[in-house]
Amino acid sequence: MSKLPKEYQFIDLSDYGRPIAKIIANSLKTTTITPIHVTIGFIISGLLGILCILNHYYWAAAFFLVLKSILDAADGELARIKNQPSYTGRYLDSVSDIILNLLILVAIWYVTEGSIWFTILAFIGIQLQGTLYNYYYVILRNKFNGDTTSRIFEHDPPKAMKGENQETVNFLFRLYNLFYGMFDRIIYRLDRNAVDSPNLPNWLMTAVSTFGLGFQLLLIGIMFMFQLDHYIIPFFIGYSFFIFLFIKIRKLLNR
Repeated sequence: MSKLPKEYQFIDLSDYGRPIAKIIANSLKTTTITPIHVTIGFIISGLLGILCILNHYYWAAAFFLVLKSILDAADGELARIKNQPSYTGRYLDSVSDIILNLLILVAIWYVTEGSIWFTILAFIGIQLQGTLYNYYYVILRNKFNGDTTSRIFEHDPPKAMKGENQETVNFLFRLYNLFYGMFDRIIYRLDRNAVDSPNLPNWLMTAVSTFGLGFQLLLIGIMFMFQLDHYIIPFFIGYSFFIFLFIKIRKLLNR
């Protein structure tokens, strides 16, 4: 099930794992396994990928990073199939993603013996890339009656849904704001008028989808497979300059 109406759907290059994710979700729909269980599964997969990086098992690392992306899509698919939307799952997913992103880059820094400052810069770049993608995507989802569990602005904790604990939602929301607040504010200041943008064409969203976490992890996996691990940190620093290009294109299209 897509998060957007058919006419606004675009080729999402970061969502390559969706077909397999749907198979996994459909196989679990009559079981007692919940979307949160699947989220825990992608956390474990990410940690196994990090362990493989530290031990120089780069092909295995690539496998677990891609598996992490697939399971990251499967938890949302299972939530939709079982009709169990959840703020707990939404925030746990996001908080886990950013922690794993940091750990992955720290592992790469460790095995390549690179600069910790470049590693921090690459982490900031990766997060800003993903934030721009999510910002534009959530604008579309909110505007065209798609999945509205995610919000453009995260100021106050949402009201817990049926079956959720409000204290848990509040706690995860605070963690989310702590980890993502700075990146959200930076992207909003760079492109505050995007919220009112009448034109976010499919081709632009496809280009911006290369900033999605799934595509980022795929690129990292491919670089590991071809023994280009020393280029991962510099690549994501350089690729961050496309943030300004995509924002400029969006503004030119809506003058």
